[in-house]
Amino acid sequence: MTSSRRLTYRDAGVDLDAGDQLVENIKPFARKTLREGVLAGIGGFGALFEISRNYREPVLVSGTDGVGTKLKLALQAGRHDTIGVDLVAMCVNDVLTQGAEPLFFLDYYACGKLDVAAATEVIQGIAAGCEQAGCALIGGETAEMPGMYQGGDYDLAGFAVGIVEKSDIIDGSTIEAGDVVLGLASNGAHSNGYSLIRKILDMKRVNLSAKVEGRTLGELILAPTRIYVKPMLKLIKRVNVKGLAHITGGGLTGNVPRMLPDGLAARIERRQWTPPPLFRWLRQQGNVADSEMHRVFNCGIGMAVVVSAGEAAAAERALRAAGETVWRIGRIEHRKGKGPQVVIV
Repeated sequence: MTSSRRLTYRDAGVDLDAGDQLVENIKPFARKTLREGVLAGIGGFGALFEISRNYREPVLVSGTDGVGTKLKLALQAGRHDTIGVDLVAMCVNDVLTQGAEPLFFLDYYACGKLDVAAATEVIQGIAAGCEQAGCALIGGETAEMPGMYQGGDYDLAGFAVGIVEKSDIIDGSTIEAGDVVLGLASNGAHSNGYSLIRKILDMKRVNLSAKVEGRTLGELILAPTRIYVKPMLKLIKRVNVKGLAHITGGGLTGNVPRMLPDGLAARIERRQWTPPPLFRWLRQQGNVADSEMHRVFNCGIGMAVVVSAGEAAAAERALRAAGETVWRIGRIEHRKGKGPQVVIV
């Protein structure tokens, strides 16, 4: 016998009213990120952005990323307010490495059942990250997909688009032996290496409330990724920045070579900076070799900057004046045969 009850989308697990409420909740946050160039943002089928006429040969630079399994720890801790900052940071810092100014950002939020309060916190964090980067949050997608995610799980992805004058693209091609490598301090593990972090937590049977040097593991592990956009864009206008490397998955050994021309290597000196307490704890508790630490984690350096030796002091002063912690961590040398492009001593 056929049921006379009329089915709705909500019966299938999708709450359209909740989705509408989320859009209304995030509009004020998105408005705070608006910048010159935005013609139409959240609410339409597509967002419109006009490129400034101040560029002679504008080149668009795009980057996309997620936050990896750091999201599982954020869910475990019930903390949704900073994971959005991580999402923005992973994209805009990548775009920055080619000298580009981030223009706008869009996000993708997917879940099994939409928790409007949690999603609002996440997107509020995304908007906060956009404010830090000076880019506009102009759109996104919220997908409620019953059966794809369990319980309160959700996933995040995003992408940023930036702009740079063609003649000002930073591609590492002018780097030469004798140049200096500066390191900008990270805020912890940022958004990389979290599968190993979770393995160590499980192995040692510790929870996020455990204390490490006066702070909880939750505070240290969930500290949001630093966004280097504004201080670095100021620096680029003052000195000749030859190369930039965002230290993400692969650590210093995997990311610094991405900016180096053939025939050159970077000699990095560990004694030049002090890693945050989290890395000492991970190395000790997980019995992780130094070489593995530098291959997985940023170990305290979130961005590597190459400048000439003659401009290194001026670059350090400018970065410190902008509020950055910066160290002179190494130099560029001729590569020895087929040896490594990064030597950490």
